Amino acid sequence: MTARFDPSLIPASPNLEIEMALWKADVPHLAGIDEAGRGALAGPVAAAALILPPDPSIIRHLAGVRDSKQLTPHQREGWSIKLPRLVLSCGIGFASPAEIDRYGIVPATQLAAERALASLSVWPQHLLLDYLFLPNTDIPQTSLIKGDARSLSIAAASILAKTARDALMSELDTRYPVYGFSVHKGYCTARHVEALERWGPSPIHRHTFQPVTTLESRTLAFKPALTHTSHLKELSNET
Repeated sequence: MTARFDPSLIPASPNLEIEMALWKADVPHLAGIDEAGRGALAGPVAAAALILPPDPSIIRHLAGVRDSKQLTPHQREGWSIKLPRLVLSCGIGFASPAEIDRYGIVPATQLAAERALASLSVWPQHLLLDYLFLPNTDIPQTSLIKGDARSLSIAAASILAKTARDALMSELDTRYPVYGFSVHKGYCTARHVEALERWGPSPIHRHTFQPVTTLESRTLAFKPALTHTSHLKELSNET
């Protein structure tokens, strides 16, 4: 039987306890990895990988960094500008809605994380992940429950993943304006479901997710005259 997670392990704010233990073990290049958009009905899943300098004093410059869900949009945007200047390397990866439908959300999330890793300019020696495991890499990795609340590297990565995906969803809102993607970012809100019921799913919806699957079977086909017909080909290596 799996032991229950002890909530007392969660610090008041993300810290460097895990990172410092690895730094002291002569593992200086640690990539924190986190995702955004895993539960959305539309758009890609995004992942960010981020390597902090192996210096405990970096915590002073990162005061206020939290799991992205605990920050306001304004705070996230501010950190999305600051973080790339403070870290050794950072990268973003996406997996498209078509890949999510084809492979499933967990493999697609892993794919996005692998693409984020591949975009780093410094290759990591160890990975710190928020309750995720990457089976296709031989880099040692530690998967943490509530990792974005415990590890500063993961919390910082969560901000970059969230802001990158939010920016893309706002861009996609101009292509598919009837859904309100710039407001709800593809998540299941009353407005989003109402638009789905009226217009049917768009090309960037996840057709294997409920309620999209059910609504797709009941509504008229998507009306391309109302929107652009561009797809998310640029988000993946699909041909």
